[in-house]
Order: sequence, then structure tokens, then C-alpha cells
Amino acid sequence: MIIMGEFMIKYPNQMKKIPTKLEKKKRNLKKANLGTDFETKLNNSNNYYLSANIASIYKKPTPIQVVRVDYPARNKAKIVEAYYRTPSTTDYNGIYKGYHIDFEAKCCHSKSFSFAHIFKHQIEHLVTVDKMGGIAFLLIEFPLYNEVFLLPANILYKKYLLSLNGGKKSISYLDFKNEGFLVQEGILPEINYLAVVDLLISKNKNSTN
Repeated sequence: MIIMGEFMIKYPNQMKKIPTKLEKKKRNLKKANLGTDFETKLNNSNNYYLSANIASIYKKPTPIQVVRVDYPARNKAKIVEAYYRTPSTTDYNGIYKGYHIDFEAKCCHSKSFSFAHIFKHQIEHLVTVDKMGGIAFLLIEFPLYNEVFLLPANILYKKYLLSLNGGKKSISYLDFKNEGFLVQEGILPEINYLAVVDLLISKNKNSTN
């Protein structure tokens, strides 16, 4: 780049490319697919846990009220308008070794997870489960690093309270790495988060003894 008086000349290879609408759409679609891939792996893991009689954990159905449906073909129906009947709590819950398991699953496409991507009532729900003796947490995937972390509800809540009092409005990848638990990925199960849950159960037992 050359600056001459009040003029600025930029060489072609220094010009910033402005993404087109199609490129933006493709980028957003790729992010959506990554989130779907994470959910698929998680559902496959839960199916494995159930088939092996290890745990019974399911994805909660979303409580929606259908308002309008279109029928583009005789044997097809398309929901075109709907709304949430009640605020949804978290994504998954179930039972493992006699403990109630409850967690929210997220796929984070950046280097930090913003609190804008999780509702206040969801955090409060996780805290309630934790206080009542259940195992509650946030399970998050970082595709940039090909890693999955489990963050216990009590740590999530502390960081949320800090964000309300002038602190950071997000949790960084390094925070998850330093304060959360790395979840091992494999074949069966694809996301072995219950191995970390075992650590939490053991920790809870030791703290009560």
C-alpha cells in the first residue's frame, strides 16, 4: 500500500474480499451442518449407552404449537408457522447409575462461547438439578480444535453471574480447557461423556464423606 498526500493506493492483492450472499449462505450452512453432526454423534452415543444397558438418556422434544401447515403434495406436509408453547429447558436428560443426568449441548464455531447462545432459564434449570443431587452440565464442541468439553453446572453458573456483574460475556476455549473436562471421542461411543460423569460422581461422593 502506498500513501501519497491525501490519496491511498491499494495493490490488488491487499484488497479485502467482500463475501457474496451465496458465500455467506454456504458458510452459515456449513456451521449448521457441524452442529447437526455433533447432535448426531451425541444421539448415536446415547443409543449405544442404551443398547449396552449403561444409561437411558434421551433428547427432549421441543414443545411447539403448530399454527399453519402447507400441503405442497398430497402425501407431504410442511409446517410454515409455529411457536413455542413453553420455554424449553435443556437438550438431554435421563438416568445413569441412579443419578438424574441433565445437560445442554452446544456446538461453538468460534474461540469462545457467548452467553447469548444459552438462555437464563436453561442455566437456572441446570443449577436446580445440580443442587438436588443430579448431574448437570454443559457439553460443548469446538470444531476449530476438534475437541469436546464438559463444563459442570456450578462452574457455568459462576461464570454467568460474573458476566452479569461486569465480567466477560463469554467463556473462552481456554476457560473450558482449564476448568472443564476434555471428553474422549471414539467409535463406541462416539462421544464418551459418561466417563467424565463418572469423575463427577466420584468427586461428589468424596465431598460428602
